[in-house]
Parts: sequence; C-alpha cells; structure tokens
Amino acid sequence: MIRIAVAEDDPKCFAQLEQFIGDYGRETGRAFQITHYDNGEDLVERYRPEFDLILMDVEMPFMDGMTAAGYVREKDPEVVIVFVTNLAQYAIQGYSVNALDYILKPLNYFSFSQRLGRALQYVKKKEDACLTVSVKGGAIKLAVDGIYYIERLGRQLMFHTRSGIHASTATLQQVEEALEGRGFARCNKGYLVNLEHVDGIQDGCAVVRGDKLLISRGRRGPFLEALTDCVGGVGP
Repeated sequence: MIRIAVAEDDPKCFAQLEQFIGDYGRETGRAFQITHYDNGEDLVERYRPEFDLILMDVEMPFMDGMTAAGYVREKDPEVVIVFVTNLAQYAIQGYSVNALDYILKPLNYFSFSQRLGRALQYVKKKEDACLTVSVKGGAIKLAVDGIYYIERLGRQLMFHTRSGIHASTATLQQVEEALEGRGFARCNKGYLVNLEHVDGIQDGCAVVRGDKLLISRGRRGPFLEALTDCVGGVGP
C-alpha cells in the first residue's frame, strides 16, 4: 500500500488527481491510500510522518505549498514531495525543500502518469533505505544507516539514531525480521546492533558510538562472526 497525501484546495483538481491515481493503480496493479488536505495549514497541523508521497498544490489559502513543504521537511526529511502548479517557475523554488518533481496544471493523464511513475521509483529507493516503525500516535521513517542500535526497554523499543532516540511500540523480533540481511545482529537478547557503527570490542562489550553493550555468552560467536564479515576483521 502506497500512502499519498494530496494538499489541494480546489475540489475539482483534487477529484481529478484522485481519479488519475486510481486509473494508474488499476493499470499497474498498485494499491494507494489517499489522504486529502484542503490547504497547506491543514496539512502542517495534522501531518504525521507516515506518507510515502505528497502531491502539493503551490497556491493555496492560509498557507502556500512552499511554506507548508518547509514545515513538513522539519517533521519528515524522507517523504517524497511533488508540487502541482500552474507555473513552472515554482519548480526552481522546490529545490529549497528537496522536492523531487513538479506537475503542471492543467492536468493530463499521460503527463501525470509519467511523473507519478518516476516519483514511485524514488519512493521505492527510499523504502529500501528506510525503516518505518510504529510510535505513539502514528509512525516514523528512520534512515537505516542512521540507526546505531535498538534497545528493548520494558514493553518499548528505543531506537538510538543519528537524529536522536525514538521510542517505538514495535517488538524487537519484528524489527529484526524487517532488518534481516541489512547488517544488524543481536549482541544479547535485548539489543539489536547496526554492525557498521561498532567501534570495537572492549571488556566483553560491543562499543557502539561510545555506548558499551554487553555481548552475552550465547550470542558471542555469531555476533563476532557477523561483525567480522561486516567490517573485515575485528578481533574478540
């Protein structure tokens, strides 16, 4: 399921976008979930980082699309943004909020489907580089290479990442399965470690970004073997 937010104040334009997305889904066999926002202010106030793609009108009341995109970027650096606009000149401004593309109005299906297909290819690349995890009130997307380690703390998981510590309601087993084959290993039953961020082994612990994580006796062999394969020869 591909989750798309559409920020568009014109009901006719939104209806056309919704129809085109539906037509594209039927042609390609893809499933879409569409959430509509009437204006940029509505999007910013209600936004949660759980979308794959935003189709953003530029000229909207209360808050224009460029301003709204700036606020969205603060909450969600990973979401793909495509502007929908009457004026191609806005495409240049879109670079300031890391927009992928723009679609010119009036809309026609052929051009729209080409742009949407390109955006979805980029979404797929982003998905491969990110992990979506459940948190209180919704979900967040974390760059996999920016995750240092995941700690089980009671009934929660604490993701220690480049952007800070994030609490999740997922289970360690779920996350371990989602990250299989992506360079993570358990050093004990309560920690899942990104092997790329292991600085060394000290006093029976894996040193990860200055934190010492105990390597249990039962997991010592598999963990060190995985670490050696990943970084090319860290001794016990």
